[in-house]
Amino acid sequence: MKILDVVCSKGRTGFYFDDQRAIKKGAAHDGVFYQGEPVTEGFTSVRMPGESISVQIILEDGQVAFGDCAAVQYSGAGGRDPLFLAKDFIPVIDQYIKPMLVGREADNFRQLAAEMEAIQVEGKRLHTAIRYGVSQAILDAVAKAKHKMMCEVVAEEYGCEVSDKPIDIFTQSGDDRYDNSDKMIIKQAQVLPHALINNVQTKLGPQGELLEKYVAWLRDRILNNRADENYKPIFHIDVYGTIGAAFGNTNFKAMADYLEKLAETAKPFHLRIEGPMDCDTDRETQMLALKGLTEEIDRRGIDVELVADEWCNTLEDVKYFTDNHAGHMVQIKTPDLGGVNNTIEAVLYCKEHGMGAYQGGTCNETDRSAQVCTQCAMATQPAQILAKPGMGVDEGYMIVYNEMQRVLALRAAKKACGCK
Repeated sequence: MKILDVVCSKGRTGFYFDDQRAIKKGAAHDGVFYQGEPVTEGFTSVRMPGESISVQIILEDGQVAFGDCAAVQYSGAGGRDPLFLAKDFIPVIDQYIKPMLVGREADNFRQLAAEMEAIQVEGKRLHTAIRYGVSQAILDAVAKAKHKMMCEVVAEEYGCEVSDKPIDIFTQSGDDRYDNSDKMIIKQAQVLPHALINNVQTKLGPQGELLEKYVAWLRDRILNNRADENYKPIFHIDVYGTIGAAFGNTNFKAMADYLEKLAETAKPFHLRIEGPMDCDTDRETQMLALKGLTEEIDRRGIDVELVADEWCNTLEDVKYFTDNHAGHMVQIKTPDLGGVNNTIEAVLYCKEHGMGAYQGGTCNETDRSAQVCTQCAMATQPAQILAKPGMGVDEGYMIVYNEMQRVLALRAAKKACGCK
């Protein structure tokens, strides 16, 4: 099935671009706005509307496959690619991607994605967001050409097996960590609440007391309001390096002491802490700090899992943190890895090497990128998948949950009728 054309259109995402460096320097919330001057290149304000590019591949039989290019909320921070604006990058897709795809057979996702990933402009790879969206469209095109689901194409090409049950969904609250947690409890999300603990003074507390108070509230809120006493979600809280900022990035004993107390507070629920420290300098420094804290946690048998995030942006980074046992789980932040082929390989690598695989992403994506990521997850079976886009809980959870249920229902129906 030949590719006839590649068509791009500008789109919006489910959230915003935020200048993380400006926020860490004290840019204050004012309603939905942030006050203050941006400090990261490309930003014209601390918070900007998220943009995407929808890439549509027209096949010779008239079918249209598509994916969405999108970048993370905190673009330009932690070693990531710069701010992604549609006006700057649609011409790049037209100039470099379109000629590579038009006239080609949509018969092998892995090969086409690898060729696309290898394209360089002035010695540099294409922006991660471009590779992300184009690879989604290629996967959809191959699936449509073969009359299969995307998850089935992934399983066929990577030697894995499509799950016969849903993957755990992780929901994120944003700053509305109380009302949004109620939504998660009602929906019985398996992993919650993210919580956005990105400031020591106002969210963590100088000695961690504000987060401890929140964890106690969340524990009691679930115990007092769950519809099913067997509902026992995992607490996964992203602290954006604030624990290291409060106690010292390499003060492993002090951080472990605090995490032990936090884990006790969370009981009977299991606790995961994402990004306990954020070493702004480089990847190795971040890895060594996280590795040191992981070893302290494990040596003392503290019931908490650490999740790698900052400076763990690419497939190579995921392998690096995994090989060095820096953390118990890695967030595979899908837009940062470029093509979804890299997400697939990252999940499989983590599973093969004893690292928890969290197929994440960002609130600043689209419904389409969430659907394609869900299809990939059903084939690779990570420990959990992020509900995305947005910070409203209901919308992102609906998109991911419904896509998984469609896969399960269609697979069951095809099996019942003997279809391949």
